Amino acid sequence: MASPALLMRVVASAYAVAEKAATIVRNVMSAGDLGIVEKAGPNDLQTKADRLVQMSICASLARKFPKVTIIGEEELSTDDVTEELIEDGHCEEILKKPCPAQYTGIKEEEAGADAVLGRTIWGVLGIGAFGFQLTEAPAGKHIIVTTRSHSSTLVNECISALNPDTVIRVGGAGNKIIQLIEGKASAYVFASPGCKKWDTCAPEAILHAVGGKITDIRGNSFQYNKEVKHMNSAGVLATLRNYDYYASRIPNTVKQSLVP
Repeated sequence: MASPALLMRVVASAYAVAEKAATIVRNVMSAGDLGIVEKAGPNDLQTKADRLVQMSICASLARKFPKVTIIGEEELSTDDVTEELIEDGHCEEILKKPCPAQYTGIKEEEAGADAVLGRTIWGVLGIGAFGFQLTEAPAGKHIIVTTRSHSSTLVNECISALNPDTVIRVGGAGNKIIQLIEGKASAYVFASPGCKKWDTCAPEAILHAVGGKITDIRGNSFQYNKEVKHMNSAGVLATLRNYDYYASRIPNTVKQSLVP
């Protein structure tokens, strides 16, 4: 368990680094040269923004917390990171803001920050989550949010078993969690391997901070220690409310098809 003072520094740094990363993405987009390359194939692409953002995040956090283990999506070296990519100072301004009195005894895995859709959302279990207006989905409606580009027979079978009123298909694990916490969807359902720990880590902290729950399709909690495998092999099931309702309706045939 981290001390409150240490975790506050980590969260403040994560927030500042996320803001820096968002600026990098906007700069790449406005310049027009996305620098797209294939990694493992035509459906596994990497952009210049992907590369620069990871270099910025890893180098910035490593400079402030040299003993921390940082695992990123891209296989990149941080040895040649330029100073302009380093976030070094804004977190000190954040730390000057008043800290909520209930900020005690928080574990590292219960905090996260995520820059998405032009804003930075952050949360700590025991304090709450910020950067958005918490809203619940319409009562009595079963609105499923799922993958936009990685659908399959198994994914669709799982969704159909939930008898949804509406299915929303969007990209990004963080974006899907936003659909939950802003009341646009009731459950995030993805019955397939493909999502990785770096996709769900920060969104999970934010969802937990407002009372939500996220597991794999079989109901297993995700672990984020440095030895854990990166793939969420048994998919994702997340809700802001009524997790048990959706978990109880996942067909056994779907669960048996996904191995943690």
